Amino acid sequence: MRSWRTALIVCASVFALDQLSKWAMLTHVLNPPRIIPLLSFFNFRLGFNTGISFGMFSDLLAGSPWLLIVFALAVAAVLLAWAMRTEQPMERTALALIAGGALGNVTDRWRQGAVTDFLDLHWNEWHWPTFNIADVAITVGCLLLVLSNVKAGQPTKNATKPV
Repeated sequence: MRSWRTALIVCASVFALDQLSKWAMLTHVLNPPRIIPLLSFFNFRLGFNTGISFGMFSDLLAGSPWLLIVFALAVAAVLLAWAMRTEQPMERTALALIAGGALGNVTDRWRQGAVTDFLDLHWNEWHWPTFNIADVAITVGCLLLVLSNVKAGQPTKNATKPV
Protein backbone atom coordinates (compact mmCIF):
# COMPACT_ATOMS: atom_id res chain seq x y z
CA MET A 1 0.00 0.00 0.00
CA ARG A 2 2.87 2.36 0.80
CA SER A 3 4.34 1.77 -2.66
CA TRP A 4 1.49 3.40 -4.56
CA ARG A 5 1.41 6.36 -2.16
CA THR A 6 5.12 7.00 -2.64
CA ALA A 7 4.77 6.82 -6.42
CA LEU A 8 1.81 9.23 -6.38
CA ILE A 9 3.56 11.68 -4.03
CA VAL A 10 6.73 11.78 -6.15
CA CYS A 11 4.75 12.11 -9.38
CA ALA A 12 2.47 14.85 -7.98
CA SER A 13 5.41 16.72 -6.45
CA VAL A 14 7.30 16.81 -9.74
CA PHE A 15 4.16 17.92 -11.56
CA ALA A 16 3.44 20.68 -9.03
CA LEU A 17 7.04 21.96 -8.91
CA ASP A 18 7.21 21.98 -12.71
CA GLN A 19 3.93 23.84 -13.16
CA LEU A 20 4.70 26.30 -10.35
CA SER A 21 8.15 27.09 -11.79
CA LYS A 22 6.70 27.62 -15.29
CA TRP A 23 3.96 29.87 -13.92
CA ALA A 24 6.52 31.94 -11.98
CA MET A 25 8.75 32.29 -15.03
CA LEU A 26 5.90 33.25 -17.36
CA THR A 27 4.14 35.69 -15.03
CA HIS A 28 6.93 37.21 -12.95
CA VAL A 29 10.57 36.38 -13.68
CA LEU A 30 10.65 36.43 -17.49
CA ASN A 31 7.82 38.88 -18.07
CA PRO A 32 8.76 40.57 -20.36
CA PRO A 33 10.85 37.83 -22.03
CA ARG A 34 14.58 38.41 -21.60
CA ILE A 35 17.79 36.60 -20.71
CA ILE A 36 18.75 36.66 -17.04
CA PRO A 37 22.37 35.55 -16.47
CA LEU A 38 22.77 33.59 -13.22
CA LEU A 39 26.19 31.96 -13.63
CA SER A 40 28.85 32.10 -16.33
CA PHE A 41 27.29 28.96 -17.86
CA PHE A 42 23.63 29.24 -16.82
CA ASN A 43 20.80 31.68 -17.66
CA PHE A 44 17.07 31.96 -17.39
CA ARG A 45 15.80 32.31 -20.97
CA LEU A 46 12.22 31.79 -22.11
CA GLY A 47 11.53 29.31 -24.89
CA PHE A 48 8.63 27.25 -26.21
CA ASN A 49 9.05 23.73 -27.58
CA THR A 50 6.47 22.39 -30.04
CA GLY A 51 8.53 19.30 -30.83
CA ILE A 52 9.65 16.32 -28.83
CA SER A 53 12.84 16.44 -26.73
CA PHE A 54 15.10 19.38 -27.54
CA GLY A 55 12.67 20.62 -30.20
CA MET A 56 13.14 17.61 -32.49
CA PHE A 57 10.40 17.18 -35.11
CA SER A 58 8.78 20.56 -34.28
CA ASP A 59 7.93 21.23 -37.91
CA LEU A 60 6.45 17.76 -38.37
CA LEU A 61 4.35 17.86 -35.18
CA ALA A 62 3.41 21.57 -35.08
CA GLY A 63 0.00 20.96 -36.64
CA SER A 64 -0.94 18.04 -34.38
CA PRO A 65 -0.10 18.67 -30.72
CA TRP A 66 -2.89 16.25 -29.76
CA LEU A 67 -0.81 13.35 -31.08
CA LEU A 68 1.94 14.11 -28.56
CA ILE A 69 -0.58 14.80 -25.80
CA VAL A 70 -2.31 11.42 -26.19
CA PHE A 71 1.00 9.57 -26.49
CA ALA A 72 2.50 11.31 -23.42
CA LEU A 73 -0.62 10.64 -21.33
CA ALA A 74 -0.53 6.96 -22.26
CA VAL A 75 3.18 6.68 -21.42
CA ALA A 76 2.69 8.51 -18.10
CA ALA A 77 -0.20 6.22 -17.15
CA VAL A 78 1.80 3.07 -17.93
CA LEU A 79 4.85 4.35 -16.03
CA LEU A 80 2.78 5.35 -13.01
CA ALA A 81 1.02 1.98 -12.93
CA TRP A 82 4.42 0.26 -13.14
CA ALA A 83 5.77 2.51 -10.35
CA MET A 84 2.84 1.59 -8.11
CA ARG A 85 3.45 -2.13 -8.60
CA THR A 86 7.23 -2.45 -8.37
CA GLU A 87 8.86 -3.56 -5.13
CA GLN A 88 12.13 -1.75 -5.89
CA PRO A 89 12.23 1.71 -4.24
CA MET A 90 14.74 3.19 -6.71
CA GLU A 91 12.76 1.91 -9.68
CA ARG A 92 9.52 3.28 -8.16
CA THR A 93 11.07 6.72 -7.68
CA ALA A 94 12.55 6.70 -11.19
CA LEU A 95 9.26 5.81 -12.85
CA ALA A 96 7.33 8.36 -10.79
CA LEU A 97 9.85 11.10 -11.70
CA ILE A 98 9.45 10.31 -15.40
CA ALA A 99 5.64 10.17 -15.16
CA GLY A 100 5.47 13.46 -13.24
CA GLY A 101 7.71 15.17 -15.78
CA ALA A 102 5.69 13.81 -18.68
CA LEU A 103 2.46 15.07 -17.09
CA GLY A 104 4.00 18.50 -16.52
CA ASN A 105 5.02 18.84 -20.15
CA VAL A 106 1.74 17.43 -21.49
CA THR A 107 -0.16 20.01 -19.43
CA ASP A 108 1.77 22.77 -21.23
CA ARG A 109 1.02 21.24 -24.63
CA TRP A 110 -2.67 21.02 -23.80
CA ARG A 111 -2.85 24.55 -22.34
CA GLN A 112 -0.71 26.47 -24.82
CA GLY A 113 0.29 24.11 -27.66
CA ALA A 114 3.97 24.08 -26.64
CA VAL A 115 6.14 23.24 -23.63
CA THR A 116 7.51 26.19 -21.65
CA ASP A 117 11.29 26.02 -21.21
CA PHE A 118 13.46 28.44 -19.23
CA LEU A 119 16.68 26.76 -18.07
CA ASP A 120 19.59 27.63 -20.38
CA LEU A 121 22.99 25.94 -20.05
CA HIS A 122 25.72 27.30 -22.29
CA TRP A 123 29.43 27.42 -22.92
CA ASN A 124 30.57 30.62 -24.61
CA GLU A 125 28.27 30.93 -27.65
CA TRP A 126 27.12 27.27 -27.63
CA HIS A 127 23.74 26.71 -25.91
CA TRP A 128 22.20 23.41 -24.90
CA PRO A 129 18.50 23.40 -25.87
CA THR A 130 16.51 25.25 -23.21
CA PHE A 131 14.71 22.93 -20.79
CA ASN A 132 12.53 22.91 -17.65
CA ILE A 133 11.99 21.14 -14.30
CA ALA A 134 9.94 18.37 -15.96
CA ASP A 135 12.86 17.65 -18.30
CA VAL A 136 15.23 17.47 -15.33
CA ALA A 137 12.89 15.01 -13.56
CA ILE A 138 12.61 12.86 -16.70
CA THR A 139 16.40 12.80 -17.13
CA VAL A 140 17.09 12.00 -13.47
CA GLY A 141 14.34 9.35 -13.58
CA CYS A 142 15.89 7.70 -16.64
CA LEU A 143 19.32 7.64 -14.97
CA LEU A 144 17.84 6.15 -11.80
CA LEU A 145 15.97 3.55 -13.85
CA VAL A 146 19.21 2.46 -15.52
CA LEU A 147 21.00 2.38 -12.15
CA SER A 148 18.23 0.35 -10.54
CA ASN A 149 18.40 -2.21 -13.34
CA VAL A 150 22.18 -2.42 -13.14
CA LYS A 151 21.93 -2.81 -9.37
CA ALA A 152 19.23 -5.50 -9.73
CA GLY A 153 21.47 -7.47 -12.11
CA GLN A 154 24.39 -7.63 -9.66
CA PRO A 155 24.72 -10.64 -7.38
CA THR A 156 24.20 -10.04 -3.67
CA LYS A 157 27.17 -10.21 -1.26
CA ASN A 158 25.96 -13.42 0.36
CA ALA A 159 25.01 -15.21 -2.83
CA THR A 160 26.64 -18.57 -3.31
CA LYS A 161 28.72 -19.05 -6.43
CA PRO A 162 27.92 -22.02 -8.66
CA VAL A 163 30.55 -24.75 -8.56
